[in-house]
Amino acid sequence: MLHMMKRLELHYIVYMGDHSYKNSKSVIAANHKLLASVIGSHDEAVNAAVHHYTKSFRGFSVMLKPDHAEQLSGSDSVLSMFESKPNVIHTTHSWEFLGLNNIQQYDQPSTSDVIVGVIDSGVWPESKSFNDVGLSPVPSKFKGKCSTGENFTLSNCNRKIVGARFYYKGFEADVGPIESLNMTHSLSPRDTDGHGTHTASTIAGSIVPDVSLYGIGKGTARGGAPGARLAIYKACWFNECSDADILSAMDDAIHDKVDIISMSLGPGPPQTPYFKNAISIGSFHAFKKGVVVSASAGNSFLPSTATNVAPWILTVAASTIDRDIQSNIYLGNSKIIQGFSINPTTMERFYGLIAGSAAAAPNITTANASFCRRNTLDSTLIKGKIVICALEQIRDDRWGKAVAIQDGGGVGIILVDPLAKDVGIQFVIPGTLISPEEAEELVTYIEAEKNPVARISQTMTVIPSKPAPEMASFSSMGPNVINPDIIKPDITAPGVNVLAAWSPLATEFTAGRRTDYNVLSGTSMSCPHVSGIAAIVKASHPSWSPAAIKSAIMTTATIHDNNKNVIVRLPNGTQTSPFDYGSGHVNPAAATDPGLIYDFDTSDIIDFLCSTGETPAQLHNITGKMIYCKNTLPPSYDFNYPSIGVSNLRGRVSVHREVTYYGEGPVVYKAEVDYPTGVDVTVSPAELRFEKMGEKKSFDLHLTPYNTSNGGFVFGALTWTDGIHLVRSPIGLNVVSL
Repeated sequence: MLHMMKRLELHYIVYMGDHSYKNSKSVIAANHKLLASVIGSHDEAVNAAVHHYTKSFRGFSVMLKPDHAEQLSGSDSVLSMFESKPNVIHTTHSWEFLGLNNIQQYDQPSTSDVIVGVIDSGVWPESKSFNDVGLSPVPSKFKGKCSTGENFTLSNCNRKIVGARFYYKGFEADVGPIESLNMTHSLSPRDTDGHGTHTASTIAGSIVPDVSLYGIGKGTARGGAPGARLAIYKACWFNECSDADILSAMDDAIHDKVDIISMSLGPGPPQTPYFKNAISIGSFHAFKKGVVVSASAGNSFLPSTATNVAPWILTVAASTIDRDIQSNIYLGNSKIIQGFSINPTTMERFYGLIAGSAAAAPNITTANASFCRRNTLDSTLIKGKIVICALEQIRDDRWGKAVAIQDGGGVGIILVDPLAKDVGIQFVIPGTLISPEEAEELVTYIEAEKNPVARISQTMTVIPSKPAPEMASFSSMGPNVINPDIIKPDITAPGVNVLAAWSPLATEFTAGRRTDYNVLSGTSMSCPHVSGIAAIVKASHPSWSPAAIKSAIMTTATIHDNNKNVIVRLPNGTQTSPFDYGSGHVNPAAATDPGLIYDFDTSDIIDFLCSTGETPAQLHNITGKMIYCKNTLPPSYDFNYPSIGVSNLRGRVSVHREVTYYGEGPVVYKAEVDYPTGVDVTVSPAELRFEKMGEKKSFDLHLTPYNTSNGGFVFGALTWTDGIHLVRSPIGLNVVSL
């Protein structure tokens, strides 16, 4: 049976009726004071509170131990108190995990004027996630078009899918005629790969009740900004996207007047300089026109592999949500081994177990047979049995192993996979993935039994799981190999086992089964989450620049999981840093009201590029005109970025930044420092006083090292707070000399 950790805290709603406080800040302060009287301190109260209700009535929701809840319920000011339970069955669950349901109900403004351009593999327009019920006419600012083609007509566009284009000439120039590849395709914006449909619906999919994948993750599907519009730019074919097609799509998207461009794609490592990178060039022009570009960091597993690292791009890493998709193994000795997969059927009885290495076909070594590839297994040995297989490398063909077993008469597959929790695999036969640690118990059982047997269960959804979020093992990491003073990635968001709309023609990843929704993992899935949040922030602040929106998302992020510990990395819970998660895990509610922002424009970018050594000819490739750098320039670490990096710290250095205030009335922000190891940090001034919205204040961060960092980076943080807002910037330093 499934063993669940007993919850020490429960989520309660505290209702307190009407209030006469003058503003939301006063209500929140009073809520914190009341809560602190029960649980002990103001800081604990701030951490425990989940939501504050400050407008039509007063109240809050909070994580509490039952004895504290009982004490709080006896307060004279509390009218009623009850445990928070779901009213709607869960979906991908990612948006609920991020708190979007509450923003939608209380705080989120209409996003109907926001248009998100999705550069990907197209769209399946018939999906219920793209219905336009209740949407107003297409915003008049949109200048795009609905391109027709194979199996795609003008009627496939609507008030949700406001435009659709497709690009294939670059792909054909690189690979050859699409028609000659003998693969399912449509020369049109129609998606036959599934990827583009998945990302688009994650960003702005309409609200669709009763969605699941074979009953898994059942609930109401929705995008982050379900009122926003989608403009589709199909530039990817069979999982490949030509630079030429991408740049053409970006050119059109900017001209079409989209507000956000979402790109779940990028070049593999090693990275090329900005002026030799199509995405960097295209996104720079988007930035100049006020368009936010959100892009995935990549799935390369290793340090120094993060892609899309230009400072004008919002670069997104991938992390988990508090939901596990489990398919467990029941052994003949009544023990249960935890496994992970998307397994729509259950085994009704026990079958024999055999390791692939023990079922080698004639003239095949046991080592080769252990990987369960085609023609390596003896069908007489695996027939009617569950076969245990190994991975030779991380990118091994997981799907093909199950096909090889099925062809040999096997009935199930158990794959030993370090990424077991990270990837929601569907096999053609019942199967599951287990970690190497769990595999040890399985081997012990097989060695102890003369006739070992097992049964693989149907997938079950487990909510909430802890800790969450965790960094996905595949998520590409920094440092930024182009300009390490710019910490990359910028942010992390849900990218593991995300359920969203799918093209029913894309059966390669669904074990041949046609489905309208599918579960995928990758930074491709985390990027559209941030794109949706950017749409929400844009709707809240239509006049904000891309840099301001980026700052709001970055500085309001959190680095803690639901156990209140610093986010760790799968599969072994290893320590993480800003090179894993950037500024932290995205927090949509806070991003709409960041308090302070770090803004920059194209002239600041040019100064930054000049300071990093770009020549006039190189700058011409990005800007389209000759630019000659100034004689005196600030160092690259003074670029007004929301994070703070110094990759070559030699002795005492002062870093300069400027923030802009977005709030009501006079306020004082105070600096709080989390000190990097071996470095003393002072902030001057340590307090910033603002009188009105839009006011700008500058400060310097003085870094004085007293120990070198031995060739690596040390990390800390600077947080500005007014008692309500937390404006946090990670600090990354490579101390070369004292």
